[in-house]
Amino acid sequence: MTGVADGSDVADPGAAAVAVPPADRGVTRIAERVVAKLAAQAAREALRGDADASAPRHRGAGPQATAVISRPPGGDGTGGLARVRVAVELGYPSDIGAQCRSIRRHITEKVRELAGMETSDVLVAVERLHSAHFHGDATSGRVQ
Repeated sequence: MTGVADGSDVADPGAAAVAVPPADRGVTRIAERVVAKLAAQAAREALRGDADASAPRHRGAGPQATAVISRPPGGDGTGGLARVRVAVELGYPSDIGAQCRSIRRHITEKVRELAGMETSDVLVAVERLHSAHFHGDATSGRVQ
């Protein structure tokens, strides 16, 4: 055996040249886990873009997201619908509302661009605020 293919095992060489329309090729299914990862990455990007946000730098502090797909994209890759929830930690003091709007907008754009889905709801939950002004005993929780 030389490992060289001579084409003798092909039943009909002209069959490969026939193009199948994209809509007839099948559908790519996008898992909820994938949409959640796209949303978490988009939230990270939005937080990096905020100049006044002092995003936490410790390990495991990145945004965590979940997604529910209520309508998968059609054969053309559009028309899908998803609900997204993302939990973030923000720096304080800052304009929390503006940061949440920025995160929401960026998630909506990225999920539409990369997954072909609109977002019916994007819930941004602020789970923790980090202050650069915090001093003293960590158990007291007071800003001085």
